[in-house]
Amino acid sequence: MLVNLEYVYYVAAVFLIIIAGLSLKDASNPKRMLTAVFWALFAISFAFGKLIPPMYMGIIVIVMAVIAGFGGVRPGKHTQVSDEERAASAAKYKNKLFLPILMIPLLTLIGATLLKDVTIGGLRLLDKSNVTLAALGVACVLAFIAGITLTKQKSIVPVKESRRLLDSIGWAAVLPQTLASLGALFSAAGVGKVIAELVGSSIPVDNRLLVVAAYSIGMAVFTMIMGNAFAAFPVMTAGIGLPLLVGMHGANPAVMSAIGMLSGYCGTLMTPMGANFNIVPAALLDLPKYSVIKAQVPTALILLAANIVLMYVLAF
Repeated sequence: MLVNLEYVYYVAAVFLIIIAGLSLKDASNPKRMLTAVFWALFAISFAFGKLIPPMYMGIIVIVMAVIAGFGGVRPGKHTQVSDEERAASAAKYKNKLFLPILMIPLLTLIGATLLKDVTIGGLRLLDKSNVTLAALGVACVLAFIAGITLTKQKSIVPVKESRRLLDSIGWAAVLPQTLASLGALFSAAGVGKVIAELVGSSIPVDNRLLVVAAYSIGMAVFTMIMGNAFAAFPVMTAGIGLPLLVGMHGANPAVMSAIGMLSGYCGTLMTPMGANFNIVPAALLDLPKYSVIKAQVPTALILLAANIVLMYVLAF
């Protein structure tokens, strides 16, 4: 294939190494050494994740957790343009500024749907087993190039801006990856089996609607506990989705999985554990701590109810 998912990981690794280097050079940051080490270790996970034995990768994760837990990841000093310069730039480019941003979802959608089976010279264009992520990686690179071309800025400028955003988010930037791994760990430990036994003893499993509701609500609740739907998905799908919905009631696995993940995202909207979604934005905008969650709860509950209906109607 021409665009392997590994290539996307290599690009992410290079980006994080540059972030680590910029952090190391920032003399204003009293924790610049630890901050640089944190981002460098994160880069290593992308660059050499396939080569590093699981035990040593686990040690890397533990080191990152220790650095973050003891306050080793600190924001540095950033040079920002004045409000007047921002206003002048916005007036100059107007809605063209949205072009690089909109390119990412649009090109990802095109790649994942229209280009997923395209071959060039006998080689598949995108990694078939990870076509959406491969398309997303290509879209981000093309959007990066488009942004530089549009604004005529040096390539290091968007990288520095990315570092500023990463500094604002801090260690929470690694939560999606680590929580997804935690979900796989829970699944391997047999948590899904325990959940299946609890559901089997609590509701009549021959009632399709109740099982659909248990799976959807379980995805939302477990996501609220874990902070990420990727962590909840393997556990709930192994415990309820596959044995009860697919095995017993004959649900379409693709439809069940898609709506199940969306149900998990309803939980993401309602939990402070989703720090990078709900706590960090509030901090960046100087809002009350849980104001984002409170605003999202009504939407999350309505969407969760809609997901139960959709899964019941579409998955069978």
